[in-house]
Amino acid sequence: MPEPIEPAADFRDKAELWTKGNCYEDFEPGRIFRHHWGRTVTAGDNSLFSSLTLSYNPLYFNTAYAQAHDHPGVVVNPLLVFNTVFGMTVEDLSEGGGPFLGVDRLSYHAPVYVGDTLSAVSTVEDRRTSSKFEGYGIVTWHTEGTNQHEVCVVDYRRTNLVRFRD
Repeated sequence: MPEPIEPAADFRDKAELWTKGNCYEDFEPGRIFRHHWGRTVTAGDNSLFSSLTLSYNPLYFNTAYAQAHDHPGVVVNPLLVFNTVFGMTVEDLSEGGGPFLGVDRLSYHAPVYVGDTLSAVSTVEDRRTSSKFEGYGIVTWHTEGTNQHEVCVVDYRRTNLVRFRD
């Protein structure tokens, strides 16, 4: 006879709270973060994103048009490429909290096509304590997004306010 299933409240009582994200002290300049396993961009991702953001460039949804302009198929909306790569970095870089301060020097290097798998790597470029916000520092990372052939498709610098551990 199988064990009886415990009520959900019992599971919550036994759960351990894990602190998420990294703190300022974890961001030593030069440290490299190879972000999680990557993300394959689907036709649905591209179509929905382009429609919801009113990005009606025919390269993003018209195969014949894209092919007439020397692409093998539909081009993935570059803003979706950026958002996908950026999203992969959150767990390691900013999940611990602290305001986002901006992106700088965003560059696109190669088109991304439906079916490409994107990966991200970030390097800590700089960090300093905040003079305005006690208990916080300012960290800047350089992130490169690559496709499955390890071709850089996008790179940028990103800065966040990051909490100190204590």
